Amino acid sequence: MVLGVCILASSVVAGRLRVAAPVLLVVCGAVLGFVPALEEVSLPPEAMLLIFLPALLYWESLNTSLREIRSNLRPIVLLSTLLVLATAGAVASVAHALGLDWGPAWVLGAALAPTDATAVSAIARGMPRRTTTILRAESLINDGTALVIYAIAVAITVGEQQFSPGRVSLQLLLSYAGGAAAGLLVAWLAVQVRKRLDSPLHETVVSILTPFAAFLLAETVHGSGVIAVVTCGLALAQVGPRIVRADTRQVSYAFWGIATFVLNGSLFVLIGLQAHAAIRSLDGSETLATLGAIGLVSLTVVGTRLLWGYTTPYVIRALDRRPQQRLRRVGARQRLVSSAAGFRGAVSLAAALAVPETVVGGGPFPFRDEIILITSGVVVLTLIVQSVMLPSIIRFSRLPEDTALDEELRLAQSTASEEAYEALPRLADEVGVSDVVYKRVRAEYEHHLEVVRAREAGDEEVAQSEVEYSALRLELIAHKRATVVRLRDEQAIDDIVLRTIQRKLDVEEVRLSRREVEED
Repeated sequence: MVLGVCILASSVVAGRLRVAAPVLLVVCGAVLGFVPALEEVSLPPEAMLLIFLPALLYWESLNTSLREIRSNLRPIVLLSTLLVLATAGAVASVAHALGLDWGPAWVLGAALAPTDATAVSAIARGMPRRTTTILRAESLINDGTALVIYAIAVAITVGEQQFSPGRVSLQLLLSYAGGAAAGLLVAWLAVQVRKRLDSPLHETVVSILTPFAAFLLAETVHGSGVIAVVTCGLALAQVGPRIVRADTRQVSYAFWGIATFVLNGSLFVLIGLQAHAAIRSLDGSETLATLGAIGLVSLTVVGTRLLWGYTTPYVIRALDRRPQQRLRRVGARQRLVSSAAGFRGAVSLAAALAVPETVVGGGPFPFRDEIILITSGVVVLTLIVQSVMLPSIIRFSRLPEDTALDEELRLAQSTASEEAYEALPRLADEVGVSDVVYKRVRAEYEHHLEVVRAREAGDEEVAQSEVEYSALRLELIAHKRATVVRLRDEQAIDDIVLRTIQRKLDVEEVRLSRREVEED
């Protein structure tokens, strides 16, 4: 109940104040920490990684453009691998200078190295499609790299293995390969199962199980569960439009939209709650030193990404001078947005909380409390500061207007309508409809094509007539709904009949409402 109220209130207030909802959610979590009954509320780290991460990454990967990932593969790979290593190393160096041993320092660096997919999606909106895709793809993949480094650092610190560059490289390779293979296998199995089902509810259950199956299978074979979920989601995003029916898609989209919204909001509230608990555990003498360490590590995390954004592009330009590469170059102002949008979030916090309490000999894990405290502080500080500054940075960057998506949308709508109209005679013969039905459908499509062509030509009169048409249809639907409700109240019809008719009216109303929004 508390989480739900916080999510609802923060989302509503954020829209009215034009503040990023995650910022208010984190603040809500920090305020909740003052409630005595909630002081000890927390989730086991394994639960955060297993329950939240697969679901959120799966939904993000389903809604990410594979075409844009392919066209921007080089920067995505560099950001999700080399930048992760650079950030982990920079943080580890600073942490070691602050007094941590090298093992725990690398654990801290690995925990803070990855950006958070949910934070990026929630905050980094209104950007050109290429920038958004790179940020989302980076945050989807870099978790796998960071968690492998994290696992190696923890194993070395507790005394389970010795450091070896060859071993680290092999583990990274096996992690990526095992995760990708597990993701593809689960995607194939999901497709085979869904082909044999004909119920939207059954297919939605398969959809719910899919990311967790991919994650668990990959972890079982010592691969990356993150890579498995992302690979599975991207594969199903390509196959799904061919095998998933419209009614199943409606049910699944409704479920995943609500589920990820609640999970996402809950994570940010829990981050605030954990940050409050971490600060409360300090005594007066430690508070100032810890806050200083949080500020220094935060600057390291942000500074490393900023330095990366203003060095590697020039190296790539020097090495790759092909004409097509020159066309893809981004100006210095525009790169500032990508550099400022590297939000940390739940993955970093879950990794810090998952640090074991003891080493092999039975002694305590060195600097475990410091790792949790610094990670919680850096996540909250960077999330709040960067999200508050991002709108100003976007305005300063003067990002070019991205009209490609609107143009492709118009192309898809007009081409689909044109080809459907051309196929109408053949399809009418195959179905075997009467001449009256054929003429009726043909007239409807001719009118639809007239509207589409008028919009492309900028004919405001035809566009306005469509708005008026939709408005009148919506009023008629509202009148029909009121009539059916009155009949139910008069006991002329049963509630079951009312709900049956309402469902049909709802589908038509949603369709008309969406069209009205698109036209506006």
